[in-house]
Amino acid sequence: MSMKVKKKEQQANESIKELSGSGMLIEALARENVDVIFGYPGGAILPTYDEIYKTGIRHILARHEQGAIHAAEGYARVSGKPGVCIVTSGPGATNVVTGIADAMIDSLPLVVITGQVATSVIGTDAFQEADMIGITMPITKHNYQVRSIEELPRIIKEAFHIATTGRPGPVLIDLPKDVSLASGLFDYDQEVVLPGYQPTIVPNRLQIRKVMEAVAESKKPVILAGAGVLHGKAANELQSFAEAYQIPVVHTLLGLGGFPGSHELFFGMAGMHGTYTANMAIHEADLLISIGARFDDRLTGNLDHFAPEARVVHIDIDPAEIGKNIETEIPVVGDAKQALQMLLEEKTEPADTSEWRRHLQKMAQEYPLWYKEDGETIKPQQLLEMLHDATKGEAIITTDVGQHQMWSAQFYQFNKPNRWVTSGGLGTMGFGFPAAIGAQFAEPESTVIAVTGDAGFQMTAQELSILQELNLPVKVVIVNNASLGMVRQWQQLFHGERYSNSLFPIQPDFVKLASAYDIKGIRVDTKSDLPAALNEMLAHPGPVLMDIRVAKDENVYPMIPPGKGHHQMEGVKP
Repeated sequence: MSMKVKKKEQQANESIKELSGSGMLIEALARENVDVIFGYPGGAILPTYDEIYKTGIRHILARHEQGAIHAAEGYARVSGKPGVCIVTSGPGATNVVTGIADAMIDSLPLVVITGQVATSVIGTDAFQEADMIGITMPITKHNYQVRSIEELPRIIKEAFHIATTGRPGPVLIDLPKDVSLASGLFDYDQEVVLPGYQPTIVPNRLQIRKVMEAVAESKKPVILAGAGVLHGKAANELQSFAEAYQIPVVHTLLGLGGFPGSHELFFGMAGMHGTYTANMAIHEADLLISIGARFDDRLTGNLDHFAPEARVVHIDIDPAEIGKNIETEIPVVGDAKQALQMLLEEKTEPADTSEWRRHLQKMAQEYPLWYKEDGETIKPQQLLEMLHDATKGEAIITTDVGQHQMWSAQFYQFNKPNRWVTSGGLGTMGFGFPAAIGAQFAEPESTVIAVTGDAGFQMTAQELSILQELNLPVKVVIVNNASLGMVRQWQQLFHGERYSNSLFPIQPDFVKLASAYDIKGIRVDTKSDLPAALNEMLAHPGPVLMDIRVAKDENVYPMIPPGKGHHQMEGVKP
C-alpha cells in the first residue's frame, strides 16, 4: 500500500469520531460553514442548546420563534447562504410554520431544526408534541424526522444539499430528544446520493438556439426578470445579454435589483402596482423572455389578457413552473446563470429594437409614477424618495407586505442585487423587521433599513430586544398611516368604504417603545422636518426607530383592478 493511500485512510479515520446527536448537529453546521444560528430554546431541544453553550457557536436569541425564522430568511436572501433556525417541539415548532411557508413560496434556502419528543412517545400526544412532518410536508422542499443516531449525519448533509441546489427552499429536520442525547460515529465525508433528486442545471442547447432564433426575429422583445436571476447570481449576465441585443427589461417584485434600476433599458416593475410602461411592454411585446419568474397572479392580472401578442420563452430551474400558469412556446429548464451564459455564446444578428425602445421611453415619460403633494403632510412616496436620496440607493431595504411594500418597490431604486428583502408570495406581515436583523448579520457593514407599516411592525416588535442586546445598527422606519393600509384601500375601492377593523384610532407611542428598549426614537410629523430626521437616523451608529406620520388616506397607484389585464390599469395619470 502506497504512503499516499495510507495517509488518505488515516485522514478519513480521523474525521470519523464518536459524538452525541447534538454534537453531530453542531459539528455538521461547522462543516457547512454556518456562522450564525437564529433560534429559541425549549425542553425537547435542550441537548442541542447545551452543545451550543459548550462550543460557542454564534446563536441569536429571538424573542419569538417567528422572529427567528424571518431573521434566517433575511440572512439567506442577502447572503445567498442557507439560513439556519433551531427551535423546540410543539408550539416552538408550529410558531415557525409561517416562515417556512414564506421561504417555500419565495425560494429561500433554509435549514430548520425542530426539537421533538422522544421516539418512544411519538404519536401518543406527549407533552409539546406536534406532527411537524405532516404539518410541513406541503410547505417544505423536503422534511425529515430522525429516528436513529446512525442516520443523522446523512440527513443533515442531505438537508443542506437540497436546500441550496436546484430551486432553493426550506428543509426541515425534526430531531427527537433521545436521538440528540444518543451517541454514535460521526462520518460527514460521505457523498450525497439522491437518485430521485437531480435538478437540471445546464439547459438544453437546442432550446437555447430556439430562444436566439426568436430574438433575431423579434421587433418588440421584453425580458421579464424574476428572483431566479438573483438566486442564480446572474445579474451581470442578464445585463450583458440585454445590452448585447438591446432588449428592454422589466422586473417582478422579487426580482428588483437583478438589473440596474437606473439603466436606460429598465422600465420598472410589472404587475398589479407596477409601472404603466412595464405592464404595457408585456401587453404589446411580440416576444416575452421570462427568466426565473413564476407568473403569479399579482404579476399577470387576468390571464386571458396576459402578453396576448407574445411568443413566450420561460427559463426556470423548476420544470414544474413552466407552463403551469402561462402557455409557453419555448421552455428552457436550467439555472439562470447557465442559461444566460449559453445565450451569450449563441451569437446572432440582433434585430433592430430602436423604434420599440423609443416607444417605451416616450411612454415612460408620459406616464411616470406620480403623487400629489399636500403642504406639510408627508406623502409616503416622498418618504421613499427622500430615503433613497439620503442613502444614495445603497441601503438594504426590508419590508412587510402592503402599501409601504409597494411604495418601496416603486420609489426606492435598486441598482444592485440583494438589496431588496420582502415577503412576496405569502405576503407576511411581521416579516420586515426580523428579516432586517438577519440581513444585518449577513452584511454587518451595510446600512439595513426595515421599512414597515405600523400594523406589521407590532407583530414582531419584541425583536427590538435583539437590537438592544447587541447594539445592532438596524434602522426601523415605520410608515405610520394608523391603519391596515392596503386593507383600507381595498375596502375603499371595492367594499363601499366600509372600513371593517382596518383603522387604528389608538396606537402605542413608538418613540416611548423604543426608549423602553434603550433605542433612539424619532417621530416626524411634517415634510420639512423629514430630510434632517433621516440624516440623523443614518448618522447614528446604533439602532434607530422612526415613527413617520404619513397621509392616512393615500392609496397605491397605478393599479390593475381584480379581474383586469395589464392594459386596464387605473390611476395611471392624475
